[in-house]
Amino acid sequence: MLQILNPFEPFPDIRYTSDDGLLAVGGSLTESRLMEAYSKGIFPWYDESQPILWWCPDPRMVLFPHKLKVSKSMKQLFKKKAFKITYNEAFETVIENCAKIKRKGQLGTWITPEMKAAYIGLNKKGIAQSVEVWKDGEIVGGLYGIYLKNKKLFCGESMFAKVSNASKYGFISMVRKLQENGVKLIDCQVHTDHLESLGAEEISRKEFLEYL
Repeated sequence: MLQILNPFEPFPDIRYTSDDGLLAVGGSLTESRLMEAYSKGIFPWYDESQPILWWCPDPRMVLFPHKLKVSKSMKQLFKKKAFKITYNEAFETVIENCAKIKRKGQLGTWITPEMKAAYIGLNKKGIAQSVEVWKDGEIVGGLYGIYLKNKKLFCGESMFAKVSNASKYGFISMVRKLQENGVKLIDCQVHTDHLESLGAEEISRKEFLEYL
């Protein structure tokens, strides 16, 4: 039975997750709640018309950094230094663009004002991190996520691109940087063809949680 959380109630056991990966409803988006969630393989995902929804899907989409795929065309862009890359210099701009970008088959956004405020707070503590992609002095792509340094895990949340290949360029750059810093696994949450093209794959929830 789906559990409705009060603001301070702990998450239920993962065994109670529904077939589509939904674990619980409600609660809050405090920094401590978010950190508890990510440390247990749980993440929030909902839109402005819904209460807070907490997910832990099976299977889980992940990327092992050493399996990153870089196409010939992307290698050429890196060789040309087609974009400038920065880290954590414009987190609020990145999350704002991720919220606004139009996505095929999606109405509205799950990055609500409440969610933005929570992740901006985590960014100020060095936990939520971003990569920015620049072209001619303008930010044209980026992504953000949660860095669980003690677990050597980065949980990707969202990305955006205003020009072709900008989000891929940013993603590849961040994966390489995280690998240099000892990160062993990048949580991509759910399957997309875009992520699969970059080397991400599905593993069982059991395997993912054992890693955590």
